[in-house]
Amino acid sequence: MYVHKLYDSDIKERTKEEIPIKTKEMIAKTKLDIMDGRTALGIEFGSTRIKSVLIGSDLSPIAAGSFEWENTLENGIWTYSLEDIWKGLRVSYRKMATEVFEEYGETLTTIGSIGFSAMMHGYMAFDQQEELLVPFRTWRNSITADAEKLLTEAFEYNIPQRWSIAHLYQAILNQEEHVGEVHFLTTLAGYIHWQMTGQKVLGVGDASGMFPIDTETRNYDQKMLQIFDELTEGTAFTQDLNKILPKVLLAGEEAGTLTQEGAYLLDPTGTLQAGIPLCPPEGDAGTGMVATNSVRQRTGNVSAGTSAFAMIVLEEKLKTVHPEIDLVTTPMGDLVAMVHTNNCSSEINAWVNLFKEFSESLGLDVSGEKLYTMLFEKALEGSPDCGGMLSYGYYSGENITGMNEGRPLFVRTPESQFDLANFMRLHLSSAFGAMRIGMEILKKENIQIDKLVGHGGIFKTPEVGQRILAAAMEAPVTVMETAGEGGAWGIALLAAYQAEEETVSLADFLEKRVFAESEGVTLEPKEEDLQGYSEFIERYEKGLTIEKEAINALK
Repeated sequence: MYVHKLYDSDIKERTKEEIPIKTKEMIAKTKLDIMDGRTALGIEFGSTRIKSVLIGSDLSPIAAGSFEWENTLENGIWTYSLEDIWKGLRVSYRKMATEVFEEYGETLTTIGSIGFSAMMHGYMAFDQQEELLVPFRTWRNSITADAEKLLTEAFEYNIPQRWSIAHLYQAILNQEEHVGEVHFLTTLAGYIHWQMTGQKVLGVGDASGMFPIDTETRNYDQKMLQIFDELTEGTAFTQDLNKILPKVLLAGEEAGTLTQEGAYLLDPTGTLQAGIPLCPPEGDAGTGMVATNSVRQRTGNVSAGTSAFAMIVLEEKLKTVHPEIDLVTTPMGDLVAMVHTNNCSSEINAWVNLFKEFSESLGLDVSGEKLYTMLFEKALEGSPDCGGMLSYGYYSGENITGMNEGRPLFVRTPESQFDLANFMRLHLSSAFGAMRIGMEILKKENIQIDKLVGHGGIFKTPEVGQRILAAAMEAPVTVMETAGEGGAWGIALLAAYQAEEETVSLADFLEKRVFAESEGVTLEPKEEDLQGYSEFIERYEKGLTIEKEAINALK
């Protein structure tokens, strides 16, 4: 597959020598795609960036645009304003359309299909007049502890604090004035799609972060809806939850078309035409699965950056409720176990910055990229058990290990093998420590994994992060060149899938149309790495008491 650019905030802009040369034939083909509308547009609202990616008939990116934004803390609530949502959308689209004109000399008047995605969960509640009742409450808010506990017990199903239903129930418990006026409840992606099409719908993957999904019906779990009605009896909330939640759609199903009003919201110049079909809006978890070809059962992906998460597509339901494991679905409604950790690469970055400061103090000019590469490669010279040392890169609390706050720690004994190789291997191994503990829970449930795809900045240096992750996950890990394209590319692919004329499963569409020629490197875990990581994680679990004491002692 030809890839025009890498759209990944973890990867710097490539030099001219690194960018593939576009032949006249390639440019001519892309121009025809744009003129004839053989394109798909994906726009994803991430936590720090809104990104638009336009793809052609070969499903590779043609152009992109983005808008940087940040959530704000208002009255104790993490939120984004409606003004910023629409400003960011328009700027992101305009930059993408401008790149189309500059690169190919074509004005974007129509698109084959469009898809919107966004960070999952959160709370957007509207009244009967379609007015937002309270500011958008994002996934970042940890204000629903009571609702989380009560709903998890009542449903016998893990309900994390960031889920939409937890936010609604907490508002009911708090006796907030607006709860009796809630007429429609949706996510950020669902809100954008509604304004673009008039349709109150949601992709099943995003819906699974609002309310539990019954994987048999691929719809909201009706038994749990009934339990919720019983829980809220006698409160100010008297509405039928079934009627205020968005309609659930699967990938490939019709989700409405761009209205004239929607076209102006996206492109105020009036150049973009109405009538363009849209795919079901999805969450960032689903688009990440699509962008890494991880939607089949027994496959998964691991995203590793400041935080990290592993998503494994299950063959059947888990036997036990685990508060450490979130359950969501693929864009086709298959159950997915999500192991989320708040901390991953921050401590590695801190130590690399220290080494950089040291080199600069010696008058050495070493680029950050060279330093990362050297230190990562050095890690492979270390002992698989990290030389008997221990570290916790906890900059914030970690749910899986029961830490409510973070204290970065490095601990060793006088007998530890303290050298640079073991030091670097230690911190890379520790980055996946909490995730490994979460995966141990799934292992006890006899979950099978055939393939894992790793993506994120920690995999930029070939082999190193990939090899350590394979040992931590006890499974083969694949890193693909296209994994860096991100969620905006993933929702663009879902938009292209919705426009497919042939009836084919999403998994087959990805494998045969998108990733058939995609180069990837797969590493099987080595026996010595498996043994060494097992010794390390045993030490890691025993040392958690040190972390707890550090939290108490260092206030």
